[in-house]
Amino acid sequence: MADTHISLTPEGYAKLKEELKYLEGEKAKEITEAIRQAKDFGDLSENAEYDAARDEQARNMARIAEINAMLASATVIEASEDVSNVSLGCRVTVREKGKDEREITFTIVGTTETDSLAHRISNESPMGKALTGLSVGDTCTVKTPNGNERSYTVISIER
Repeated sequence: MADTHISLTPEGYAKLKEELKYLEGEKAKEITEAIRQAKDFGDLSENAEYDAARDEQARNMARIAEINAMLASATVIEASEDVSNVSLGCRVTVREKGKDEREITFTIVGTTETDSLAHRISNESPMGKALTGLSVGDTCTVKTPNGNERSYTVISIER
């Protein structure tokens, strides 16, 4: 991995550990069985099922290595009870300045925990960086990918 340091919430760390356990256990057994069954079809040089199972095994092993590297370099950021400033693990509601004045709620998470559909944004994203450290009432400006700038005011911070 290019980045050697990863910040994770306790939930994100537990999720990676759970995925690793699945990949090393149940998933590895399924792949081994698929390889065994494919070998029973005969000639391995022209056996598509065998090739597919071996490819799946390689992908599984690569993901295991990736998770192990992430866990080895991860810092688990425990949520503090202090909600005076936006930090990793916080749910922050902001009001966009402009014509709509709409409110959006984000959860600030580590880079491996992001989910844009669930409004879980990375602490290293432009929005996450801009919000981190702010207090209720503070305003930040974020440059969008198309070059526009948007301003947001922090409305609430919770755990």
